[in-house]
Amino acid sequence: MAALWGAVILNLIIIEVLFFATAPAKNALHATGKFLGLHAALAMLLQLVLIARLPWLDRRLGMDRLTSWHRWTGFSLFWLVLLHPTFVMLGYAQAYDSTFLKQASNLIGMGPTMIGFIAVGIIAVAAGVSVRLARRKLSYETWHAVHVLLYVAIVLALIHQTYEASTFTATTVSAVYWWSLWAFAGLSLIVGRIIVPLRRNARMRLRVAAVVPEAENVVSIHVTGKDLDKLGARAGQFFIWRFVGYNSWWKANPFSLSAAPGHNALRLTAKAVGETSAGLRDVPVGTRVFAEGPYGAFTSIHKTREGTVLIAGGVGVTPIRSLLEELSGPIAVLYRVQSAADAVLLAEMEQLARMKGAQVHVLSGRTGAGNPPNLPFAPEHLVRLVPDILERDVFVCGPPAMTDAVLKSLRQLKVPPLQIHAERFALAS
Repeated sequence: MAALWGAVILNLIIIEVLFFATAPAKNALHATGKFLGLHAALAMLLQLVLIARLPWLDRRLGMDRLTSWHRWTGFSLFWLVLLHPTFVMLGYAQAYDSTFLKQASNLIGMGPTMIGFIAVGIIAVAAGVSVRLARRKLSYETWHAVHVLLYVAIVLALIHQTYEASTFTATTVSAVYWWSLWAFAGLSLIVGRIIVPLRRNARMRLRVAAVVPEAENVVSIHVTGKDLDKLGARAGQFFIWRFVGYNSWWKANPFSLSAAPGHNALRLTAKAVGETSAGLRDVPVGTRVFAEGPYGAFTSIHKTREGTVLIAGGVGVTPIRSLLEELSGPIAVLYRVQSAADAVLLAEMEQLARMKGAQVHVLSGRTGAGNPPNLPFAPEHLVRLVPDILERDVFVCGPPAMTDAVLKSLRQLKVPPLQIHAERFALAS
């Protein structure tokens, strides 16, 4: 993490030095617009690196944290690309004693500037569908399709930067610096999103071996392949899955491993929450599978204590179940569901618990109901279920509200941060 933030800060310093070393702008408003444009370009480059799914970066930080940074960088980028042309047009209006609308009309009529405005529009749409209220109403497939358009916006922004923004090419040093950044970001994306997945899938030759209904709206897919142990996959991680010939190529979904990875077998378990996941029970045995991953730092490699508490909610049980299979030592599992009938994979976990001497607690019922109210993750309740929780690592995976409640209680109990490992299920659901 320190290396990534160090690189970001170093590049911020460089672009500001380069900015003040270039020719002065027409006025303060125009200078502000150019300054914001430079930072927008850097934010765009950072976005590319964050979504490149580079194995070395994911193993250290986890896709959950990278996704969170990607989200907030995206909203920062939205404001930067919105304010950049606004201040530039205000600066021109002031310099030429004109109006903002007239300058907007003049600039839009220029090819490179029009390309920049199209990029701004695409970024604005992507930011709009990423707002939590809108995100809840969209299927993963629709949200993903909109975000694919961001690659178009990046290409357009690069063209705009090359032909319009003189600050980027004011000196040889500036031009070399920016082209080096774009080359690094582009290469990272190509390696992480294309070369590594293609090479791995060519070797693995994944196919669907079995489709097993776990509940009315939950299904497990067993996948077999070649040399899967060379992937280095661990319990708690997830893959981006495509079922070749069954769905369109762009319809890919992230699903966690619901069992510890085997030598030549993987298993995912999915709940029907979108078009792709709802149809998984109909995937024919023998279907070719294309998988990107493994991703995620929600693994036992970050464990610091002998004892463990595994806390799952909803289909967040899938990585928790796989961790239970892999872990050793004292283990307590807290499984939050609305009712016992919703406890998917419970029988498997209870069997694993008997083999390992672990404890499984099913926490059911509506939160706040009853007298006293049902508060399954209140600090005192956690201590009652796991008296030595301060001496254990705690792995939490489930819906955001549940995860927030657990983390709040763990902070109140003063569980050391290094012992807390949370997967907010932003991608692994």
